[in-house]
Amino acid sequence: MQIRVKCNCDEGNCKEWGVIELQGVVEPKPGFDESLAGLQIGTLCRPSSQEVYTLIIGYHELTGSKVPLKKPLLVLKKVKHMDGESCGQVELQVVGIIRHKILFKTRPKVIISKPQMTSREKQKSIMLDSAPSNQAV
Repeated sequence: MQIRVKCNCDEGNCKEWGVIELQGVVEPKPGFDESLAGLQIGTLCRPSSQEVYTLIIGYHELTGSKVPLKKPLLVLKKVKHMDGESCGQVELQVVGIIRHKILFKTRPKVIISKPQMTSREKQKSIMLDSAPSNQAV
């Protein structure tokens, strides 16, 4: 069976894709029964002009770097033709090319954030701060 590979890119200007490589396993919460497609698992940031990236997943922060791949990878889309002569023939279309990956190889840091104060707690702290020092609160 012959499979044609077709590139719709203009003179080698394919869309640039990327890969994120993590050490370990990303597991959804126990009650999650749906597929993982389209699920947002975290926030990817590049805080400076350096090639350092930060991935925040829940209360965990990972730091990684951009690494070139030894061999580029193609992102392909499978298309089946159902017309006349080429009935059932398969064609692969090039969607993009992957030349780099973002590698997170260190253990995650735990993010501990200060809990948000309610408006009542804010008022109480303001009242305590504004009390004269010679009076007992």
